[in-house]
Amino acid sequence: MKKVFFLVITLLTFGLASAQNALNNAADNIVGTYSGTQDGESFRAKITKQPDGTYQGQIVWMQNDKDADGNKRLDTKNPDKSLRNTPCDRIILFSGLQYNADKKCWDGTKIYDPQRGIKARLTVTFEKDGRLRLKGSVFAFSESVYWKKVQ
Repeated sequence: MKKVFFLVITLLTFGLASAQNALNNAADNIVGTYSGTQDGESFRAKITKQPDGTYQGQIVWMQNDKDADGNKRLDTKNPDKSLRNTPCDRIILFSGLQYNADKKCWDGTKIYDPQRGIKARLTVTFEKDGRLRLKGSVFAFSESVYWKKVQ
C-alpha cells in the first residue's frame, strides 16, 4: 500500500511540475524585442522578465531620436517630473505585467504613452499572425497597437 501511495504522490508531483513548466513557457513567449509604429514614430521595444516573475517593456531604439537642434529627444510629457530627462530610447512603457493563465493574456498593469503623457490599463495578447496586440484602456475608451517580434 505504501508503494502505491508513494507512486501516486510521485506522479502527481511530476504532473504539477510539468503543468507549471508549460505555464511558465506560455507566459515567457512574450519575452523578446519588437518593432512597432505609433503615430508615424517607428521604434523597437524590449520585453524582459523581471526577478519577481512579471514583465517589463522598454523602448530601446527610436528612428527619430533627435529634436530640431540635434539633441536626444527626452520624455518631456511624463507626468512624473523626475522622469522628464529620460532619453526617448530608454523610456519604460510598462512594468509589473503578469500572465493571466485563465484568460491566456498578460495584464495587471498600465502602459505609458510617451506621445500623450498618459497611462492606460494594459491587456496584451498574441494575434493569430504572431503580432503582439497591446490594448490600452482609459474609462470606456481603448486603443490597440501591434508589435512584430524581431528577436
